[in-house]
Amino acid sequence: MSPRLPRAFARSSFSIPLITLLLTLVLTGSCATANVVVGSKNFTEGVVLGELIRGLARSAGADAEHRRALGGTRLVFNALVSGEIDVYAEYTGTLTHETFAAAKPASLAELRELLAESGLVMSESLGFRNNFALGMRTSMARRLDIHRVSDLRDHPDLVFRFGTEFTERSDGWPGLRQLYRLPQQDVLGIEHDLAYRGLAAGDADLTDLYTTDAEIAYYDLHVLEDDLGYFPPYDAVLLYRKELAETEPAALAAMLRLQGLIDEPQMIAMNASVKLDGAQEQVVAADFLRASLGVDVVARETTRLERLLRYTAQHIALVAASLSAAILVAIPLGIVAARLPRLGQVILSLVGILQTIPALALLVFMIPLFGIGAGPALVALFLYSLLPIVRNTYTGLTGIPQSLQESARALGLSPNARLRLIELPLAARSILAGIKTAAVINVGAATLGALIGAGGYGQPILTGIRLDDVGLILEGAIPAALLALLVQWLFEVLERRMVPRGLRAAIET
Repeated sequence: MSPRLPRAFARSSFSIPLITLLLTLVLTGSCATANVVVGSKNFTEGVVLGELIRGLARSAGADAEHRRALGGTRLVFNALVSGEIDVYAEYTGTLTHETFAAAKPASLAELRELLAESGLVMSESLGFRNNFALGMRTSMARRLDIHRVSDLRDHPDLVFRFGTEFTERSDGWPGLRQLYRLPQQDVLGIEHDLAYRGLAAGDADLTDLYTTDAEIAYYDLHVLEDDLGYFPPYDAVLLYRKELAETEPAALAAMLRLQGLIDEPQMIAMNASVKLDGAQEQVVAADFLRASLGVDVVARETTRLERLLRYTAQHIALVAASLSAAILVAIPLGIVAARLPRLGQVILSLVGILQTIPALALLVFMIPLFGIGAGPALVALFLYSLLPIVRNTYTGLTGIPQSLQESARALGLSPNARLRLIELPLAARSILAGIKTAAVINVGAATLGALIGAGGYGQPILTGIRLDDVGLILEGAIPAALLALLVQWLFEVLERRMVPRGLRAAIET
């Protein structure tokens, strides 16, 4: 019986933890943390404003990083409170009617007091409002004589497709429906930017709008009058941590130059440059700062190759780190499950339950424990990797013919020696198959990490959805598919090298 496999497992038991640690450090950026971390919500205007903030902070000499498109309101606000980011652009209406809905602040002064309790400060208005509104195709609005939100009551069969966040927010669809007594039933939440395509294609009749969206004019949409005054004003502001005034006063002063600087037409024009003209957010922001403030910010468009290399490194790090940790945990669990049948059923049941939790939900569950970024993604991918490795290890060990087990015992080998010299080599193909399955699953699941700022191939996919750019979507989808094929091929090669030819032939027959 060849000892090659046990020696390979032994060597990997020392190298895998080191590889995991190094990959995690690279992935999370633990080696070099920026002095000012700017966040942004997952929509174009939020990313553009994030680039404006970062550009001004850097103009004051600060080492500023922009963690772009992190997610929805709650996620980004909680990241600010916890100190994972230092500043981001928010809207007063969102703060009063969503973030602090339970406290019901009646004025901006009360809102500032609530923010101060969490160590946060709100700037003055950046100069424009981005209000919620409802919109539909102008041709349909004229044909049905719909000009106000109240007019929707007379058309119960209309199809509504709202942004996912709008369907749940306290200042969104639930309150709107109650105030206006709207009868429509075909109401679903989808990605906000896809709703515009639905309107254009005739798959939806009405959606929620942000009043600075460039798509309103592009798709010739009619903005309905909020005749009962449901939506509050949404003035754009900066939210930042109080300690910035002490730790980075020059950077904070530079960032606050945005107060009163941007009017609504300028914001619409910047959004249009990104969404309709295909310009990159950092370039649009740099052009605006140069023209409006005379601030020269270094910004250039990244090439497709540069983005591919960056996303590939992030994606491989996510997969390799989580898979390595899973191998270290899952193989021993599989061995225990095979040796102790009753406990084994408990182990198999637990890892099976983990596999049934939706990936997005698991990511969200991990955020309170590990914050945003790579941490929750690594933990979620690690948990998803356990089942195939544990089950295949268990199956491989329990499937060894009884005659071979009796022969090993007849030789007088100890249980550990039997495991190392006989059982693990015989179960090698099954174990490797489980690891290969986990790796391929991880390659696909890792794309969801971009939803919480973990990077990887999911980043261009999400950006492509946001910008309605099929090329960007393919920029992430195609490499992810190719990486999955490459991983599968590499494990097949590894199997041929680690499992002796005679043993492979014996198992096959």
